[in-house]
Amino acid sequence: MLKDQDRIFTNLYGMHDRSLAGAKKRGHWNGTADLIKLGRDKLVEIVKASGLRGRGGAGFPTGLKWSFMPKQSDGRPSYLVINADESEPGTCKDREIMRHDPHTLIEGALIASFAMGANTCYIYIRGEYIREREALQAAIDECYEAGLLGKNAAKSGWDFDLYLHHGAGAYICGEETALLESLEGKKGMPRMKPPFPAGSGLYGCPTTVNNVESIAVVPTILRRGADWFASFGRPNNAGTKLFGISGHVNNPCVVEEAMSIPLKELLERHCGGVRGGWKNLKAVIPGGSSVPLLTQAQCDDALMDFDWLREQRSGLGTAAVIVMDNSTDVIKAIWRLSKFYKHESCGQCTPCREGTGWMMRVMDRLVRGEAEVEEIDMLLSVTKQVEGHTICALGDAAAWPIQGLVRAFREEIEDRIKAKKTGRMGALAAE
Repeated sequence: MLKDQDRIFTNLYGMHDRSLAGAKKRGHWNGTADLIKLGRDKLVEIVKASGLRGRGGAGFPTGLKWSFMPKQSDGRPSYLVINADESEPGTCKDREIMRHDPHTLIEGALIASFAMGANTCYIYIRGEYIREREALQAAIDECYEAGLLGKNAAKSGWDFDLYLHHGAGAYICGEETALLESLEGKKGMPRMKPPFPAGSGLYGCPTTVNNVESIAVVPTILRRGADWFASFGRPNNAGTKLFGISGHVNNPCVVEEAMSIPLKELLERHCGGVRGGWKNLKAVIPGGSSVPLLTQAQCDDALMDFDWLREQRSGLGTAAVIVMDNSTDVIKAIWRLSKFYKHESCGQCTPCREGTGWMMRVMDRLVRGEAEVEEIDMLLSVTKQVEGHTICALGDAAAWPIQGLVRAFREEIEDRIKAKKTGRMGALAAE
């Protein structure tokens, strides 16, 4: 159980004042200039030592990512871009930071930008986040007025400008290179890598793209020390993490907890347990819609961290936990996700453009039981032809939920097909 004094986001629920004055009372913007005086190398070293891994889904070590930025400028400016395009279905953790604790993000942006030699940072916020943008922009304006941003930001000797850019609600713009294209005013389509953004990113300049939560935790890590942060969670899965739990629990919520917390404890302590009790659990998507689901048997001893879930052929992703009880038509639930990925594919890569539609149409027939049993394996082979054959991970994100469904619930799919053939559909349909 995470103790209250160890929480990084002390205003996650908006119970306190979210203004600059309120944030300062809670310890933010305290000695920011002194942190910056530690110097670039020291800052990167502390973030590396803390074991912080990216909170946007892939879990790449944050300090390592920062260290890829050039030490000496070749004349081009460097940029930090913060990915606030939180559009993975089921995910709503960054939203709470921007609405209620925006100063954690702004202070983090200043420190992280300095650590990477960037004088400019862009926050790219999701199109649907209207109120969040207003709260964040108000906080940025306050910081400019107070001298915490702009020339000699926070009296640190570093000039720093922060811009908030509002997207138009395209899921693909959450992919880092598509986000950069969109920021440049082009169509949000992923770029080929290499070159990686650290070499040639925004406007062809060295750029790092980080998730909101990854940046917002940095000031607290620096104040309390790398060892403090590393003391939570299993080795290589350090720190505290925001978990967003939705679906069939008694109290859906966003909560900050220690990494590696058992899934069962997370649900029972913060969500009042699964609707109808633990035995009524059917499946859980542990990390936002793009990761394969876990069966009830796996959930019994599931640990919420990157490595444990990867060993189970799933992933922590954004830690958006979607809980499904036995009333769920799980085939229909995964069909709905495949419909989302078909809709959001940018169409640049043929396997994804064609494959997502193909997978959705087969899933549509599986929901109704109007397919042949052989088509299950055919669908699986199509997911393998999409997975790993596209520029960005949207192809993988479309393939994995279906692979997870077939692995875990193949019998249920087959039963539905057989029932339809024998006319027993009425008894089985979960309409």
